[in-house]
Amino acid sequence: QVQLVESGGGLVQAGGSLTLSCRVSGSVVNLGTMGWYRQAPGKQRELVASMPNPQDTNYADSVTGRFTISRDNAKRTVFLQMNSLKPEDTAVYFCNANIRRRLGGQWADLWGQGTQVTVSS
Repeated sequence: QVQLVESGGGLVQAGGSLTLSCRVSGSVVNLGTMGWYRQAPGKQRELVASMPNPQDTNYADSVTGRFTISRDNAKRTVFLQMNSLKPEDTAVYFCNANIRRRLGGQWADLWGQGTQVTVSS
């Protein structure tokens, strides 16, 4: 069974930093887009950052210049380095990955279990 295993959330003061990581556990033959979403209480889930491939990145305007997404395909892991954190960054962060379990098979969209990030003022 293929799963996304997240780690790295926690409590940090405003201006601080955290790094999230998400590893694809299980057998896959292809990794497509990998990214991070977040959902704050009472709000819809929103895209934070994504990498359709190891060379290209996309960021939400609210995190541009503060967050950096990266991925290591060999380790099947995506990272989110979060700097200059603000209280409004407080949310549950979810990893997302588009994977293919076998050659010629269909692509599947997976989600991690979510990790809480809390930024205190």
